[in-house]
Amino acid sequence: MRFMFADQPFPPLEADLPPEALRVLSRATRHATPCGDGELVWHAWGRAGDEPLVLLHGGSGSWTHWIRNVEAFAAAGRYVVVPDLPGFGDSARPPGGQDADSVAPAVADGLRVLLGDAAVDVAGFSFGGLTGALMAAAHPERVRHLVLIGAPGLGLRDKRLPLTPWRGVEDAEKRMAAHRKNLATLMLHDPAKIDDLAVALQAANVPRDRMHRRRLALTDILARTLPTLGCPVEAIWGEKDALYVEVMDALAGKLATAPRFGELVFIPGAGHWVQYEAPQAVQRELMRVLARA
Repeated sequence: MRFMFADQPFPPLEADLPPEALRVLSRATRHATPCGDGELVWHAWGRAGDEPLVLLHGGSGSWTHWIRNVEAFAAAGRYVVVPDLPGFGDSARPPGGQDADSVAPAVADGLRVLLGDAAVDVAGFSFGGLTGALMAAAHPERVRHLVLIGAPGLGLRDKRLPLTPWRGVEDAEKRMAAHRKNLATLMLHDPAKIDDLAVALQAANVPRDRMHRRRLALTDILARTLPTLGCPVEAIWGEKDALYVEVMDALAGKLATAPRFGELVFIPGAGHWVQYEAPQAVQRELMRVLARA
């Protein structure tokens, strides 16, 4: 089976995943819910009767942004549910738009199908954090506790980081070198953490991003949404997050406008993709903050 993404044929994501990702994927159960003209693909780890934990990935990503976390959360007794967000990975584009405000309704609808009417804990990384906040605002009945991880839309940036072009680069080694450089620019702080797995995941994920008109990340939409949220909100950030390292002093004040804001946790020495760079620290802190009432 092949999918048409942005007029380019791609096989299912798993066809381009390295062995370690396939091992993790083999332990998951696949689900699908309606999305636009196709389906929203979900993967779940753990026992369906355990307390759900929904993990939302970042832009140009897929469930694999959580590859170093899903098994640990499942082992800790959570039913870990991770979508390929609409327009990424194996999921169809959302109806009616090309940004988080169109993604959030499809995710909310899918959660209702998969998990019923009860509110669930949601942790969102980067674009997934923005999506989770918009979902919590529009569908408060869906989100019990929200954890933001490196989320954009706080009005602290108005420019993207300069990334190395990789589209159209025919030489495979040069293309992979571009992916590695982009991981260093945006995603991971410690060069030693930019391993072959990270590069392989980046190479598999970014061509499948069909949401090229995303602009909300460079606005203050999250800052404007936070004061409207009724659920508890927590935050986990890499101390060396390339998107925020120059404005860290303003971060806490922006996040604290959520009426039930709990805590901003910094993970020392980690960059934007903090749950990959420091998985054990993120798992420990996320479980700790979610345990708060």
